[in-house]
Amino acid sequence: MRVVLAGGGTAGHIEPALALADALRHLDRGIGITCVGTERGLETRLVPARGYDLELVPAVPLPRAITPSLLTVPGRLAGAINATAAILDRVQADILVGFGGYVATPAYLAAKRRGLPIVVHEANPRPGLANRLGARLTEHVFTGFPDSALPKAEFIGTPLRREIVNLDRLSMGDKARSWFGLENDRPTLLVFGGSQGARSINQAALAAAPILRRAGVQVLHVLGPKNTVDREPPPGDPQYVLLPYVDRMDLAYAAADMVLCRSGALTCAELTAVGLPAAYVPLPHGNGEQRINAERVARGGGGLVIDDSDLSPDWIIQNVLPILHDPERVAAMSEAASRLGRKDADIMLARKVMEIAR
Repeated sequence: MRVVLAGGGTAGHIEPALALADALRHLDRGIGITCVGTERGLETRLVPARGYDLELVPAVPLPRAITPSLLTVPGRLAGAINATAAILDRVQADILVGFGGYVATPAYLAAKRRGLPIVVHEANPRPGLANRLGARLTEHVFTGFPDSALPKAEFIGTPLRREIVNLDRLSMGDKARSWFGLENDRPTLLVFGGSQGARSINQAALAAAPILRRAGVQVLHVLGPKNTVDREPPPGDPQYVLLPYVDRMDLAYAAADMVLCRSGALTCAELTAVGLPAAYVPLPHGNGEQRINAERVARGGGGLVIDDSDLSPDWIIQNVLPILHDPERVAAMSEAASRLGRKDADIMLARKVMEIAR
């Protein structure tokens, strides 16, 4: 069996695709897997690092408004469809699985042209344009959110890496904190803003650092690979560990008692799968999907939600610090978060894909 996976741009599209690839190989080592992406996305780094073949096609962003650039779309889209169809032919694909992003639109249309079965996975409550199109071309639509806007979609959760879903935070906690140079007996706050970081979260957390440290809280803060800070917290105890990027997010999760972060679909899926409470700061742009993700977890008791415009050092001190100082509340929120998590979406989707392809 030969499977082509189309999803690129952000980690939210790429990581579920790679989790599915791992699950397919777990079920059948002989399955051929090819990922399709564009040169502008994170897939150029993430896919080869996981050992999968990556084929690149031209990115065709679709304008959100009527502008002169709209006139160039049909020609560029036709070129991307042809390039993707050539990949499907070359690898002798049996099925296409799309996860959204720029590359998914030409992939869906190329697979339809070739008469291949199409599977769509949408992680967000509000699907993007590519997956709205893909869902019209197939009956096989699966979602990571229980109340998806896509008709006839089946909720299975978001495929996640095995090192995340198999993580035992309690048994790994001491090792993980030592890995990052943290102490084992202090409350630990993990701060990150998604795969690219978030300036507002970075600024608020750094400004709150002196009070957090005086209160005995240590911080593991992942800035994002392209972000810098004017002044780092001075060395001392408790530790404030500042890193540009972390490849071992499983260890970061194991080290933490609570998280301050954005609320992308992948982040929420991972934190609920491992049972980590969080203060979610939804991205203030886009179609509001990050707020929907965060509010679902908050309603279930597994987190807090704060608007990006309202996030401040004082809010962190007044709302996050009391939770970190209350182990019983941390435990209750952890249990509530874990009740919302799904750990088997990768295997479930892999079995669906194999059944459909056959």
